[in-house]
Amino acid sequence: MRQGSDIRFGTDGWRAVIADTFTFENVKRVTQAAADHFDNGPGPRRMVVGYDRRFLSDQFARTTAEVLARNGYEVILADRPTPTPAVSYAVFSRKARGGIMLTASHNPPHFNGYKLKAANGGPADSQLCQSVEAFLGKTRAEGQSRNDRAGEGGIQEEDIQPAYFRTIKNLVDFKLISKTPLRFAHEPLFGVGAGCFDTLLARTRCRVRTFHADHDPNFGGICPEPIARNYGPAARLLRREPADFCLVTDGDADRIGGMDGRGRPLSTHQIICLLLDHFIRNRQGRGRVIKALTTTSMVDKICEAHGLPLTETGVGFKYICLEMLKGDVLLGFEESGGIGFPGHIPERDGILAGLMVLEMLAVESKPLGILLKRLEKDYGPHRYGRVDMHFPMEKRDALMLQCANDPPVRLLRSTVSQVKSFDGVKLIAADGSWLMWRGSGTEPVLRIYAEASSDTVVERLLQQGVRIAKAGA
Repeated sequence: MRQGSDIRFGTDGWRAVIADTFTFENVKRVTQAAADHFDNGPGPRRMVVGYDRRFLSDQFARTTAEVLARNGYEVILADRPTPTPAVSYAVFSRKARGGIMLTASHNPPHFNGYKLKAANGGPADSQLCQSVEAFLGKTRAEGQSRNDRAGEGGIQEEDIQPAYFRTIKNLVDFKLISKTPLRFAHEPLFGVGAGCFDTLLARTRCRVRTFHADHDPNFGGICPEPIARNYGPAARLLRREPADFCLVTDGDADRIGGMDGRGRPLSTHQIICLLLDHFIRNRQGRGRVIKALTTTSMVDKICEAHGLPLTETGVGFKYICLEMLKGDVLLGFEESGGIGFPGHIPERDGILAGLMVLEMLAVESKPLGILLKRLEKDYGPHRYGRVDMHFPMEKRDALMLQCANDPPVRLLRSTVSQVKSFDGVKLIAADGSWLMWRGSGTEPVLRIYAEASSDTVVERLLQQGVRIAKAGA
């Protein structure tokens, strides 16, 4: 068994292989470190703990709660697998010092993970994660299932979803949704989102179908990530019985993808732009728009057309969260399907995003395909692609320096007009196409992104990106 020195927080928490590094002993160690970090925090000595449907997640969550209780915390422990945004909302609404979600999100089934939540319900920033890492091993971790000692905390198990559901229903025009006979499909990929919309849309005129709702810790043999290669079974069902929209959520239901009513994949960028257009056109929204560096440049064009300020951040919702906390934000987006909404927790929320798409369809009374064509007519075609390649971590810095300081003169036939290097390196060409390299924070993987006006050009840009990376390896 590997010990706590292997615990490192990446872009969105600590993730590791179950029974290798992700062990009960290491979960105790990292929870003790989290308890020490939050020890001097303001407000009630309270923490929220939730978990997903992965193998042993419920028991890892119970162990986490026991360690926190032994440290004198009042622990609100979810009594069932629960979406991450519901846990985040409980942290904020119950005025907890922080929260812990046992989930590995979209990683393979043999992984589990540990997400830290700040008191505002948002993701832990780098400073919080580094503080917890610094406390590792400083105090011996002890847990107990019941705490009867005076002056110390205890564990309260409860269903935290109903309060969350009430809140997100108030953030949309639920009355309009309720009376609109929409055909809504949900593909939760065997994750914790399963059943959420059956509950939310009960007693409405919406017809809900949920695919692959079984509790399967093996996720049907896939990684529960909302990307097109995982949509096949649900797409076949949609071709037999179409819907107005099919939402896809990841394993812990904080990120989204989607399909049109007949099972054709939608990119996260298309959904992002549809919602941004809806907020401006139908909700008459104003404010800053926040997007991660790898998100479609159609967002830039929409903001420019409507005179909205745009802020670009590094990759990871924690950076978008920091901007949302500054206020005056209309929406916040990331390429991987995370969307943050105003008046809510500063965190991505896949369930609320699904309700927002329903609101858009109810307001517009137009098929999704028509809305997508309108976007392309107004802002031009945008096609996107990404490839991941193995790349030695020790050579990554040199490649980034080369791409930033000595970039190619052209991306295919268009001159490079701008270089952004605050998180990876992004080259933007005069024709609006772009190419970007960014390394994984935890493994020897280089991600190469591209966007252009056609799939053919995107493929050629990705090939150019791979050639440059191979030359730098």
